[in-house]
Amino acid sequence: MRKINSTPRIIRINKIDGYKIFFALNNGEHRVIDFDLLSQKLKFEENVTSKQILNSKIFKTVSINNNTLCWKTVKRKIKLKSGKEFNISFELDPIVLYQNSEPDVKRNARYKIGEIIKKQRIGAGLTQEQLAARCGTTRNYISRIENDRSDLELSTLRKIIEIGLGKKLELAIK
Repeated sequence: MRKINSTPRIIRINKIDGYKIFFALNNGEHRVIDFDLLSQKLKFEENVTSKQILNSKIFKTVSINNNTLCWKTVKRKIKLKSGKEFNISFELDPIVLYQNSEPDVKRNARYKIGEIIKKQRIGAGLTQEQLAARCGTTRNYISRIENDRSDLELSTLRKIIEIGLGKKLELAIK
């Protein structure tokens, strides 16, 4: 059975700065989308509904609904095949948002555990194979961790830092 990749969903708005929205996704990634660029690309000015969010006061009312960005005060009319009409809040497709956003480099850099491990390993004069042998794993796994290609359990991180590198692991929540 083939695994289908799903589009990451927005779980939090981190910050709104002008017409940029910084947000967090359910996969742990932080991204930013520039609505000045998106509105030009999607021609928001040509559509009565989407044009409304270009008003700075309305733009700042953005919220999350169904794991995407939503402006509850901006309504668009939907007409069903049966002829029934109703108004819904203006939302943008999560795929469109993801494809038109960029990684929030500053926020994402804080969590590059692989880079930290690699720097410490090199500083200790160890190869990936030597570190792997010290902490009971494989060179391939160390490589995947250092290149942020593998998730890492806290117990494994502790083993790599404390046993493999001979350092002390401290975590802080601020």
